[in-house]
Amino acid sequence: MNFTLPYEQYLDIYRYKYLALYHALRTAILGGTLPAGTRLPSTRKLAELYQLSRGSASQVYDMLLADGYIQTERGRGTFVSEAGVFDVLGVFGEDGGRKDAGAHTASRVGFEGEGYGETAGSVPVSGGWSEPEAGAGAGAGAYEESSAFRNLPGEDGCAELRGGGGGRPGTDAGAYEESSAFRDLPGEDERAELRGSGGGGSGLVDGAGATVAAAVSRGTSAEDVPGYGNRTAGSTAPVKLSAWGERLMERQLSVYERAGDGFISFRSSGMERGQFPYAEWRSALNFAGGKQGGLLDSYCPPQGDEGLRRAIAAHLRITRGIRAEAGQIVLFSGSMQGIVILTQLLLEQGSSAVVEDPGYHGIRRAVEISGGRLLPGRVDEEGLVPEDWEARLLFVTPSRQFPTGAVLPLERRRRLLEWARRHQAVIIEDDYDSEFRWGGRPIEPLKALDREERVVYVGSFSNSMFFGLRVGFAVLPSSLVAPVTAAKALYEPLPAGQLEQRALARFMGTGGYSRHLRRMTRVYGERARLLRTLLAARLGTVFEVLPGDAGLHLYARWLRTDAEFAAFRTAAMRRGADFRDAALYRIRPSGAAACFSFSHLDAAALEEGVNRLQLAWNDVQNRA
Repeated sequence: MNFTLPYEQYLDIYRYKYLALYHALRTAILGGTLPAGTRLPSTRKLAELYQLSRGSASQVYDMLLADGYIQTERGRGTFVSEAGVFDVLGVFGEDGGRKDAGAHTASRVGFEGEGYGETAGSVPVSGGWSEPEAGAGAGAGAYEESSAFRNLPGEDGCAELRGGGGGRPGTDAGAYEESSAFRDLPGEDERAELRGSGGGGSGLVDGAGATVAAAVSRGTSAEDVPGYGNRTAGSTAPVKLSAWGERLMERQLSVYERAGDGFISFRSSGMERGQFPYAEWRSALNFAGGKQGGLLDSYCPPQGDEGLRRAIAAHLRITRGIRAEAGQIVLFSGSMQGIVILTQLLLEQGSSAVVEDPGYHGIRRAVEISGGRLLPGRVDEEGLVPEDWEARLLFVTPSRQFPTGAVLPLERRRRLLEWARRHQAVIIEDDYDSEFRWGGRPIEPLKALDREERVVYVGSFSNSMFFGLRVGFAVLPSSLVAPVTAAKALYEPLPAGQLEQRALARFMGTGGYSRHLRRMTRVYGERARLLRTLLAARLGTVFEVLPGDAGLHLYARWLRTDAEFAAFRTAAMRRGADFRDAALYRIRPSGAAACFSFSHLDAAALEEGVNRLQLAWNDVQNRA
């Protein structure tokens, strides 16, 4: 096998090749570059790769084996230790600090052998100095633990190691990694001694080598020195970010979390296992790959697979009343990627964008990180309340307001379109989960009412299919197709998930997607009605569940104090149940509320989950 190690970096520190290779391999193992179970090359191959003798390669493996980093299996080879290097031979001290494993090697590993030939000069031994035997050299590692070095005090020890006293030969940093003589040298004196400035011996030169040697002399491993072994010292200054990068780090994005075993979570968790038609999807994937994989390398333009774009256009014409052509559609790796790209293209630095309050927090962060200014749009029982905003960009969820579930009336939709016409603004319509509607009549999207090409319609398959399918799309005004495609090509010159895109086109073209939506709409409708009934019966005194006839979660206002809400959430966690605090979606402070997702929970889990919430509320009352 061929692999890359920071070998040359360690040659700057350790004069001896075998010791440099030992530390390079050790760093790769500790850092996870070579994880447990990795098979390492034979000693013959290792010697060939790094131009050492076979004996030196064997010596490197002997040192790693003695320190517990590797293990050998007769007839199979040499592997990174499965047991883990951190527990072996006291690599970590009692205080959690890392010891230098190289400090343990000399006392356990003999260095006799043939063909090492990588050292010159005398070798220190306990009680004195001796010349190495012919044909059997020993490097610095052979005397790291030598009592001759441990007992050299202060400045005398420094002089001895420089080769400046008693005619003793000079050595390098690797020779005195653990020497107490060097650990005791203070500050600038220490650096001067390590540079060899005081004794005229063969000490290290100024520059990076001196810095490394100084760090090593203080008992710090060479891997902790910046620029060596891909490790970062705690004292190094962080890389300065752009203003965009700073805004990004100030607004860390949330990460989807899975509930632990025995835990019932009402957070969004996708589809219940077993509900998705996997056999039909596998067939579509096989078709997308082509006969004997002949289509696996087929090209897909930045806009996305044309077959899928045609299938989406046909689906939207029937289900949403949107007259769209494949050329107006751009595919993304999830709808959020499309929202971010559109925000960056349409929002000037410091200009305003209207965002629903409450509303999806990902949109809010996209605006802030792009340098825009938020204009909170007030939401009531009918959705976003239109105003005469001074803005050129508006985000709205009219078919099912997120998170409240309100449906925007036709009159308000028309007012929003009129506002966009007057201000020459763009409306981004996020239709995130309205595919599942089990009550009421479908309402025309803004895009279907748009006659002046002011609306961008954004959708996704992550909710209707499964979370792992990261395919989103946008239906664009004709003037935005080229800019959005160019921006998409910048981020992804070759779109991700091309096989899945072709499979989804096949799945939709054969009617599998429509059948799946019809079946899941019935399932989700039953679960939504059951959860609404359970919450009203058992927690009706603390929650008011808002009306809704679509989507994958229920929104409930809290009817008690904020302090009681916080106590209830804590008690629910103790009882093994959880839900999403709707404060996440607020720009301005408001009353407490919760979101209860149900798509992943069957009837028994819904019953048990609400029962745990009821017990949690009882706990709060009993403590009051």
